[in-house]
Amino acid sequence: MIEVTQASSLQGGASERIRFEYCIIAAGSEPMRLPFIPQDPRIIDSTGALEVLREPGRLLVIGGGIIGLEMACVYDALGAKVSVVELTAQLMPGCDPDLVRPLEKRIKARYAEILLNTQVTAVTAGKDGVQVSFATSDGVKSSNSYDHVLVAVGRTPNGRTIGAEAAGVQVDQRGFIASDQQMRTNVPHIFSIGDIRGQPMLAHKASHEAKVAAEVVAGHKSAFDARVIPSVAYTDPEVAWVGLTEASAKTQNISVEKAVFPWAASGRSLSIGRDEGFTKLLFDPATRRLLGAGIVGTNAGELIAETALAIELGAEGADIGLTVHPHPTLSETVAFAAEAFDGTLTDLYLPKKR
Repeated sequence: MIEVTQASSLQGGASERIRFEYCIIAAGSEPMRLPFIPQDPRIIDSTGALEVLREPGRLLVIGGGIIGLEMACVYDALGAKVSVVELTAQLMPGCDPDLVRPLEKRIKARYAEILLNTQVTAVTAGKDGVQVSFATSDGVKSSNSYDHVLVAVGRTPNGRTIGAEAAGVQVDQRGFIASDQQMRTNVPHIFSIGDIRGQPMLAHKASHEAKVAAEVVAGHKSAFDARVIPSVAYTDPEVAWVGLTEASAKTQNISVEKAVFPWAASGRSLSIGRDEGFTKLLFDPATRRLLGAGIVGTNAGELIAETALAIELGAEGADIGLTVHPHPTLSETVAFAAEAFDGTLTDLYLPKKR
Protein backbone atom coordinates (compact mmCIF):
# COMPACT_ATOMS: atom_id res chain seq x y z
CA MET A 1 0.00 0.00 0.00
CA ILE A 2 1.41 3.37 -1.07
CA GLU A 3 0.52 6.78 0.32
CA VAL A 4 0.85 10.08 -1.51
CA THR A 5 0.11 13.60 -0.35
CA GLN A 6 -1.43 16.14 -2.67
CA ALA A 7 -2.45 19.75 -2.29
CA SER A 8 -6.20 20.25 -2.38
CA SER A 9 -8.04 23.24 -3.83
CA LEU A 10 -10.56 22.82 -1.03
CA GLN A 11 -10.31 24.26 2.48
CA GLY A 12 -7.65 26.82 1.68
CA GLY A 13 -5.21 24.48 -0.03
CA ALA A 14 -5.09 21.81 2.69
CA SER A 15 -3.21 18.65 1.76
CA GLU A 16 -4.90 15.29 1.25
CA ARG A 17 -3.37 11.83 1.64
CA ILE A 18 -4.39 9.07 -0.79
CA ARG A 19 -3.60 5.37 -0.32
CA PHE A 20 -3.34 3.04 -3.33
CA GLU A 21 -1.96 -0.30 -4.42
CA TYR A 22 -1.73 0.61 -8.10
CA CYS A 23 -1.56 3.89 -9.96
CA ILE A 24 -2.11 4.67 -13.65
CA ILE A 25 -0.52 7.94 -14.75
CA ALA A 26 -2.66 9.45 -17.49
CA ALA A 27 -1.75 13.12 -17.11
CA GLY A 28 -1.67 13.74 -20.85
CA SER A 29 -0.04 16.69 -22.57
CA GLU A 30 -0.54 20.39 -23.07
CA PRO A 31 -0.07 22.72 -26.04
CA MET A 32 3.53 23.70 -26.63
CA ARG A 33 4.33 27.36 -26.03
CA LEU A 34 6.67 29.62 -27.95
CA PRO A 35 8.71 31.75 -25.51
CA PHE A 36 8.59 34.98 -27.54
CA ILE A 37 4.80 35.09 -27.85
CA PRO A 38 3.13 37.50 -25.36
CA GLN A 39 0.15 36.77 -23.16
CA ASP A 40 -2.92 38.28 -24.79
CA PRO A 41 -6.57 37.16 -25.06
CA ARG A 42 -6.31 37.41 -28.85
CA ILE A 43 -3.50 34.82 -28.88
CA ILE A 44 -4.81 31.33 -28.18
CA ASP A 45 -3.67 27.72 -28.26
CA SER A 46 -5.51 24.65 -29.56
CA THR A 47 -7.32 24.25 -26.23
CA GLY A 48 -8.46 27.86 -26.22
CA ALA A 49 -9.61 27.50 -29.82
CA LEU A 50 -12.24 25.00 -28.69
CA GLU A 51 -14.08 27.91 -27.05
CA VAL A 52 -15.21 29.21 -30.41
CA LEU A 53 -14.25 32.81 -31.13
CA ARG A 54 -17.38 34.85 -31.85
CA GLU A 55 -15.64 37.14 -34.32
CA PRO A 56 -12.42 35.42 -35.43
CA GLY A 57 -11.81 37.93 -38.25
CA ARG A 58 -8.29 37.61 -39.65
CA LEU A 59 -6.89 34.47 -38.05
CA LEU A 60 -3.28 33.33 -38.31
CA VAL A 61 -2.55 29.70 -37.48
CA ILE A 62 1.08 29.16 -36.49
CA GLY A 63 1.83 25.54 -37.34
CA GLY A 64 0.65 23.63 -40.39
CA GLY A 65 0.47 20.25 -38.69
CA ILE A 66 -2.62 18.15 -38.04
CA ILE A 67 -3.97 20.18 -35.12
CA GLY A 68 -3.36 23.54 -36.78
CA LEU A 69 -5.01 22.50 -40.03
CA GLU A 70 -7.98 20.93 -38.25
CA MET A 71 -8.68 24.17 -36.39
CA ALA A 72 -8.04 26.19 -39.55
CA CYS A 73 -10.75 24.20 -41.35
CA VAL A 74 -13.18 24.80 -38.48
CA TYR A 75 -12.62 28.54 -38.43
CA ASP A 76 -12.68 28.79 -42.22
CA ALA A 77 -16.15 27.19 -42.10
CA LEU A 78 -17.14 29.76 -39.47
CA GLY A 79 -16.19 32.61 -41.78
CA ALA A 80 -12.72 33.54 -40.58
CA LYS A 81 -10.13 34.86 -43.01
CA VAL A 82 -7.53 32.17 -42.31
CA SER A 83 -3.78 32.24 -42.91
CA VAL A 84 -1.38 29.39 -42.07
CA VAL A 85 2.37 29.58 -41.53
CA GLU A 86 4.53 26.44 -41.44
CA LEU A 87 8.26 26.22 -40.76
CA THR A 88 8.86 23.22 -43.04
CA ALA A 89 8.46 22.78 -46.79
CA GLN A 90 5.05 21.06 -46.64
CA LEU A 91 1.84 21.10 -44.69
CA MET A 92 1.30 18.21 -42.29
CA PRO A 93 4.97 17.18 -41.90
CA GLY A 94 5.42 13.43 -41.55
CA CYS A 95 2.62 12.62 -43.97
CA ASP A 96 3.39 11.55 -47.53
CA PRO A 97 3.31 14.71 -49.71
CA ASP A 98 0.91 13.23 -52.27
CA LEU A 99 -1.73 12.74 -49.57
CA VAL A 100 -1.46 16.39 -48.55
CA ARG A 101 -1.77 17.86 -52.08
CA PRO A 102 -5.58 17.54 -52.50
CA LEU A 103 -6.06 19.24 -49.12
CA GLU A 104 -3.53 21.95 -49.94
CA LYS A 105 -5.14 22.62 -53.31
CA ARG A 106 -8.57 23.06 -51.71
CA ILE A 107 -7.49 25.32 -48.86
CA LYS A 108 -5.23 27.46 -51.07
CA ALA A 109 -8.37 28.50 -52.92
CA ARG A 110 -10.17 29.31 -49.67
CA TYR A 111 -7.56 30.69 -47.26
CA ALA A 112 -6.04 34.16 -47.34
CA GLU A 113 -2.49 32.83 -47.32
CA ILE A 114 -0.40 29.69 -46.81
CA LEU A 115 3.24 30.38 -45.96
CA LEU A 116 5.64 27.43 -46.18
CA ASN A 117 9.35 27.40 -45.33
CA THR A 118 8.54 30.39 -43.15
CA GLN A 119 9.49 31.13 -39.54
CA VAL A 120 7.61 33.40 -37.16
CA THR A 121 10.30 35.68 -35.71
CA ALA A 122 8.24 38.04 -33.55
CA VAL A 123 4.73 38.60 -32.27
CA THR A 124 3.54 41.90 -30.82
CA ALA A 125 0.11 42.52 -29.32
CA GLY A 126 -0.94 45.99 -30.45
CA LYS A 127 -4.05 48.05 -29.97
CA ASP A 128 -5.39 47.44 -33.47
CA GLY A 129 -4.30 43.83 -33.85
CA VAL A 130 -1.58 41.27 -33.34
CA GLN A 131 1.50 42.11 -35.42
CA VAL A 132 3.46 39.08 -36.63
CA SER A 133 6.88 39.13 -38.31
CA PHE A 134 8.05 36.40 -40.69
CA ALA A 135 11.29 35.26 -42.30
CA THR A 136 11.44 32.75 -45.15
CA SER A 137 14.13 30.12 -45.54
CA ASP A 138 15.83 32.29 -48.15
CA GLY A 139 15.89 35.33 -45.89
CA VAL A 140 12.89 37.33 -47.11
CA LYS A 141 11.28 39.23 -44.21
CA SER A 142 7.71 40.47 -43.93
CA SER A 143 4.99 41.24 -41.39
CA ASN A 144 1.22 41.39 -41.15
CA SER A 145 -1.53 42.17 -38.66
CA TYR A 146 -4.22 39.73 -37.48
CA ASP A 147 -7.28 39.87 -35.25
CA HIS A 148 -6.39 36.53 -33.63
CA VAL A 149 -3.43 34.16 -33.61
CA LEU A 150 -3.71 30.43 -32.95
CA VAL A 151 -0.47 28.75 -31.85
CA ALA A 152 -0.47 25.07 -32.84
CA VAL A 153 3.17 24.00 -32.90
CA GLY A 154 2.77 20.68 -31.11
CA ARG A 155 2.14 19.30 -27.65
CA THR A 156 4.42 18.54 -24.73
CA PRO A 157 3.83 15.76 -22.13
CA ASN A 158 3.04 16.69 -18.54
CA GLY A 159 5.51 14.27 -16.96
CA ARG A 160 7.66 16.97 -15.39
CA THR A 161 4.74 18.83 -13.84
CA ILE A 162 3.18 16.11 -11.66
CA GLY A 163 6.05 15.23 -9.30
CA ALA A 164 6.23 11.58 -10.37
CA GLU A 165 9.94 11.53 -9.53
CA ALA A 166 9.02 11.62 -5.85
CA ALA A 167 7.62 8.09 -6.25
CA GLY A 168 10.78 6.91 -8.02
CA VAL A 169 9.22 7.06 -11.48
CA GLN A 170 11.68 7.89 -14.24
CA VAL A 171 10.75 10.95 -16.30
CA ASP A 172 12.89 11.85 -19.30
CA GLN A 173 14.05 15.35 -20.21
CA ARG A 174 11.09 15.95 -22.51
CA GLY A 175 8.55 14.91 -19.85
CA PHE A 176 7.69 11.43 -21.11
CA ILE A 177 7.20 8.55 -18.68
CA ALA A 178 8.16 5.34 -20.45
CA SER A 179 6.45 2.02 -19.80
CA ASP A 180 6.61 -1.53 -21.14
CA GLN A 181 4.00 -3.41 -23.17
CA GLN A 182 2.01 -3.99 -19.97
CA MET A 183 2.12 -0.23 -19.35
CA ARG A 184 4.35 -0.67 -16.25
CA THR A 185 6.87 2.07 -15.56
CA ASN A 186 10.20 1.36 -13.83
CA VAL A 187 8.10 1.18 -10.63
CA PRO A 188 6.09 -2.06 -11.20
CA HIS A 189 2.83 -0.97 -9.55
CA ILE A 190 2.77 2.40 -11.32
CA PHE A 191 1.64 2.50 -14.95
CA SER A 192 1.72 5.18 -17.68
CA ILE A 193 -0.61 5.55 -20.67
CA GLY A 194 -1.49 8.04 -23.37
CA ASP A 195 0.39 11.16 -24.40
CA ILE A 196 2.60 11.04 -21.34
CA ARG A 197 3.84 7.56 -22.34
CA GLY A 198 5.10 8.62 -25.77
CA GLN A 199 4.37 8.98 -29.44
CA PRO A 200 2.06 8.89 -31.20
CA MET A 201 -0.03 11.26 -29.11
CA LEU A 202 -3.42 9.96 -30.21
CA ALA A 203 -6.60 9.39 -28.22
CA HIS A 204 -7.31 5.96 -29.73
CA LYS A 205 -3.85 4.76 -28.78
CA ALA A 206 -4.37 6.02 -25.23
CA SER A 207 -7.71 4.21 -24.93
CA HIS A 208 -6.14 0.88 -25.88
CA GLU A 209 -3.26 1.46 -23.47
CA ALA A 210 -5.73 2.26 -20.67
CA LYS A 211 -7.55 -1.00 -21.28
CA VAL A 212 -4.29 -2.95 -21.13
CA ALA A 213 -3.24 -1.26 -17.90
CA ALA A 214 -6.61 -1.94 -16.27
CA GLU A 215 -6.49 -5.60 -17.33
CA VAL A 216 -2.97 -6.03 -15.97
CA VAL A 217 -3.99 -4.48 -12.65
CA ALA A 218 -6.93 -6.90 -12.57
CA GLY A 219 -4.55 -9.83 -12.95
CA HIS A 220 -5.09 -10.63 -16.61
CA LYS A 221 -2.26 -11.57 -18.97
CA SER A 222 -2.57 -8.57 -21.24
CA ALA A 223 -0.13 -6.52 -23.31
CA PHE A 224 -0.20 -3.79 -25.94
CA ASP A 225 0.77 -5.50 -29.20
CA ALA A 226 -0.59 -3.36 -32.04
CA ARG A 227 1.29 -3.64 -35.32
CA VAL A 228 0.06 -0.27 -36.52
CA ILE A 229 -1.78 2.78 -35.21
CA PRO A 230 -3.74 4.87 -37.74
CA SER A 231 -3.38 8.64 -37.95
CA VAL A 232 -6.20 10.90 -39.12
CA ALA A 233 -6.36 14.61 -39.85
CA TYR A 234 -9.99 15.69 -39.53
CA THR A 235 -9.61 18.38 -42.15
CA ASP A 236 -11.67 18.94 -45.29
CA PRO A 237 -10.85 16.70 -47.09
CA GLU A 238 -9.74 14.27 -44.40
CA VAL A 239 -6.26 12.73 -44.61
CA ALA A 240 -5.55 9.33 -43.05
CA TRP A 241 -2.68 6.89 -43.11
CA VAL A 242 -1.56 3.73 -41.32
CA GLY A 243 1.50 1.51 -41.29
CA LEU A 244 4.42 2.15 -43.60
CA THR A 245 4.50 5.40 -45.57
CA GLU A 246 6.41 5.96 -48.80
CA ALA A 247 8.71 8.39 -47.02
CA SER A 248 9.53 5.95 -44.20
CA ALA A 249 9.97 3.09 -46.68
CA LYS A 250 12.56 5.15 -48.54
CA THR A 251 14.32 6.14 -45.33
CA GLN A 252 14.43 2.54 -44.09
CA ASN A 253 15.36 1.19 -47.55
CA ILE A 254 12.26 -1.03 -47.63
CA SER A 255 11.09 -2.16 -51.04
CA VAL A 256 7.37 -1.51 -51.65
CA GLU A 257 4.97 -1.65 -54.58
CA LYS A 258 2.36 1.09 -54.72
CA ALA A 259 -1.20 0.84 -56.00
CA VAL A 260 -3.43 3.91 -56.28
CA PHE A 261 -7.10 4.29 -57.15
CA PRO A 262 -8.23 7.86 -57.94
CA TRP A 263 -11.61 8.87 -56.59
CA ALA A 264 -12.38 10.59 -59.89
CA ALA A 265 -13.23 7.03 -61.05
CA SER A 266 -15.48 6.34 -58.03
CA GLY A 267 -19.23 6.58 -58.60
CA ARG A 268 -19.82 7.40 -54.96
CA SER A 269 -17.31 10.25 -54.81
CA LEU A 270 -18.69 11.70 -58.04
CA SER A 271 -22.24 11.57 -56.68
CA ILE A 272 -21.29 13.63 -53.61
CA GLY A 273 -19.27 16.10 -55.67
CA ARG A 274 -15.95 15.36 -53.96
CA ASP A 275 -13.72 13.52 -56.40
CA GLU A 276 -10.39 15.07 -55.37
CA GLY A 277 -9.35 12.11 -53.22
CA PHE A 278 -7.55 8.84 -53.79
CA THR A 279 -6.72 5.59 -52.01
CA LYS A 280 -3.11 4.38 -51.92
CA LEU A 281 -1.91 0.95 -50.77
CA LEU A 282 1.70 -0.14 -50.25
CA PHE A 283 2.55 -3.83 -50.58
CA ASP A 284 5.56 -6.03 -49.99
CA PRO A 285 6.55 -7.15 -53.52
CA ALA A 286 7.76 -10.52 -52.23
CA THR A 287 5.00 -11.58 -49.83
CA ARG A 288 2.28 -9.40 -51.46
CA ARG A 289 1.12 -8.42 -47.98
CA LEU A 290 -0.21 -4.97 -47.22
CA LEU A 291 2.38 -2.83 -45.40
CA GLY A 292 0.77 0.59 -45.38
CA ALA A 293 -2.11 2.68 -46.65
CA GLY A 294 -2.97 6.32 -47.21
CA ILE A 295 -6.36 7.82 -48.03
CA VAL A 296 -7.33 11.42 -48.71
CA GLY A 297 -10.96 12.41 -49.22
CA THR A 298 -14.34 12.53 -47.55
CA ASN A 299 -14.52 10.14 -44.56
CA ALA A 300 -10.93 8.96 -45.02
CA GLY A 301 -10.77 8.51 -41.25
CA GLU A 302 -13.55 5.93 -41.44
CA LEU A 303 -12.07 4.09 -44.42
CA ILE A 304 -8.56 3.71 -42.99
CA ALA A 305 -9.78 1.21 -40.36
CA GLU A 306 -10.21 -1.53 -42.96
CA THR A 307 -6.59 -1.21 -44.05
CA ALA A 308 -5.39 -1.20 -40.43
CA LEU A 309 -7.23 -4.48 -39.88
CA ALA A 310 -5.75 -5.88 -43.10
CA ILE A 311 -2.23 -5.08 -41.90
CA GLU A 312 -2.93 -6.61 -38.48
CA LEU A 313 -4.16 -9.81 -40.15
CA GLY A 314 -1.30 -9.96 -42.64
CA ALA A 315 -3.69 -9.69 -45.59
CA GLU A 316 -2.45 -9.91 -49.16
CA GLY A 317 -3.73 -7.81 -52.04
CA ALA A 318 -6.00 -10.62 -53.21
CA ASP A 319 -7.58 -10.91 -49.74
CA ILE A 320 -8.67 -7.29 -49.96
CA GLY A 321 -9.61 -7.26 -53.64
CA LEU A 322 -11.66 -10.45 -53.43
CA THR A 323 -13.63 -9.19 -50.43
CA VAL A 324 -16.98 -8.04 -51.82
CA HIS A 325 -17.48 -4.35 -51.01
CA PRO A 326 -20.89 -2.67 -51.23
CA HIS A 327 -21.58 -0.51 -54.28
CA PRO A 328 -21.63 2.41 -54.63
CA THR A 329 -19.43 3.29 -51.66
CA LEU A 330 -16.11 4.93 -50.98
CA SER A 331 -14.97 1.68 -49.35
CA GLU A 332 -14.80 0.18 -52.85
CA THR A 333 -11.75 2.30 -53.53
CA VAL A 334 -9.76 0.15 -51.08
CA ALA A 335 -10.69 -2.98 -53.00
CA PHE A 336 -10.03 -1.28 -56.34
CA ALA A 337 -6.54 -0.21 -55.23
CA ALA A 338 -5.84 -3.82 -54.18
CA GLU A 339 -7.10 -5.04 -57.56
CA ALA A 340 -4.81 -2.54 -59.26
CA PHE A 341 -1.91 -4.14 -57.39
CA ASP A 342 -3.00 -7.62 -58.43
CA GLY A 343 -3.68 -6.60 -62.03
CA THR A 344 -7.36 -7.56 -61.89
CA LEU A 345 -8.95 -4.09 -61.85
CA THR A 346 -11.80 -3.63 -64.35
CA ASP A 347 -13.21 -0.31 -63.10
CA LEU A 348 -10.34 1.72 -64.51
CA TYR A 349 -7.87 1.15 -67.33
CA LEU A 350 -4.31 0.89 -66.07
CA PRO A 351 -1.37 -0.05 -68.32
CA LYS A 352 0.07 -3.50 -67.67
CA LYS A 353 3.06 -3.68 -65.38
CA ARG A 354 6.32 -4.29 -67.16
